[in-house]
Amino acid sequence: MSPILSPVHTPSRDDAVLHALVDFVTGEGLTPGDRLPTERVLAEHLKVSRTTVREALTRWQELGLVERRQGSGTYLKAAVTRNMLHLPLTLPSGNDFNSLMHTLEIRRGLEAEAAVLSAERASDEDIAFIEQKLIKMEEAFHARHGMSADEDWDFHLAVFRTSGNPLFEQIIAAMYEMFHRFWEHPLGVRDFGHASFPYHRTLFNAIAARDPIGARAEALKLIATVEDDLKRGAANLKKQNKKSQA
Repeated sequence: MSPILSPVHTPSRDDAVLHALVDFVTGEGLTPGDRLPTERVLAEHLKVSRTTVREALTRWQELGLVERRQGSGTYLKAAVTRNMLHLPLTLPSGNDFNSLMHTLEIRRGLEAEAAVLSAERASDEDIAFIEQKLIKMEEAFHARHGMSADEDWDFHLAVFRTSGNPLFEQIIAAMYEMFHRFWEHPLGVRDFGHASFPYHRTLFNAIAARDPIGARAEALKLIATVEDDLKRGAANLKKQNKKSQA
């Protein structure tokens, strides 16, 4: 990949670097999941210091636009354009019942609407893409005894992407860390998420059938099983606390 970056000549260097990065991403046709060049390569082409590039990437990371993986590089997490508006989100970060429920309530709204739009707008290629992610998730679930967090995320991301509304994908990317708490055995529930597993397939079937009403219903069923898991975990913790206090 040959970067198509131009040197930056402007007093507003921070914004200029970000604009140049956007131009690079769009010019190279990079999509979420693709790896960006190293800080050294970016700095050389932009004619700025690596510190300036690092600060720009940090801003993108805070906005949920990129992910830095130790020893691997920086990866794009959401689509970017020059005219995008950055909206900072203040999200619950706890693993307690209330924080997880707040997150789940947001998931319910986002996933149900994305499912509807996907069923209405998905092309044959989109459906094939979602199915590919679903099969990988199902294989990982069976091979690793339910441990399929990354593949599960990729499936949901594919549905959001197929909605045709880039805001869904950007919002969900910004909530990546928050969503992943649901795959970390929250509230001590070791089989957390197992009950929701079959609804990924039924959700896909509704989208593939171009059935928006059915897609919404299956998405809501999926979220309902997660809510049941949370309530079960909270009840178990309450019982344990009562025993310890007795």
